[in-house]
Amino acid sequence: MEVVVTGRHCELSDRFRSHVDEKLGKLEKHDHRIIRVNVEVECERNPRQADRAVRLQLTAFSKGPVIRAEALAADKMAALDLALDKMAAQMRRASDRRRVHRGRRAPVSVGQALAEGMEAIDETAADDQVTTHDRKVGPIDVSGDGPLVVREKTHAASPMTLDQALYEMELVGHDFYLFVDKENDRPSVVYRRRGYDYGVISLDVDATS
Repeated sequence: MEVVVTGRHCELSDRFRSHVDEKLGKLEKHDHRIIRVNVEVECERNPRQADRAVRLQLTAFSKGPVIRAEALAADKMAALDLALDKMAAQMRRASDRRRVHRGRRAPVSVGQALAEGMEAIDETAADDQVTTHDRKVGPIDVSGDGPLVVREKTHAASPMTLDQALYEMELVGHDFYLFVDKENDRPSVVYRRRGYDYGVISLDVDATS
């Protein structure tokens, strides 16, 4: 695995570069297909940003999709540890997805096991007592059984290009990313398909309807 370390507005010592090589070597246990990892270190000169003085970004290139992780910290060592933790978590999730695609069941998390247990309890309770009632779920009026809204979120966003949306999706480690396409102002979703391709779904909003 090749490691390329670059710095902006700061000098990187040989000791730090050796420390980076040693730390990044541990990533291969999560993904043995890694070919190269780029490490970009940028230092903030504003003294009022002491707790965010260093921005460190990791970009891992392998036979699979590109994986990115970024962290802010008061010093280079702390930023490296934070970014490595994020990248390792993304690689573990990607490895679990590959096992599922190949027919092997991924390990069940404690949260998932508890959720499945609660669903079983709810189904049993529903069998014991069947009632029909009206209720409101978010903006929807529901009669009887209906959709369960677990969480609602609203994010402020600026229009961006497809390339920017792909970058943001890889950065957060999700399988999809919702954005407003800068070229046509359409609400769009870029998502990861099987293999290493991506898909895009856009909404054609009819202003007359």
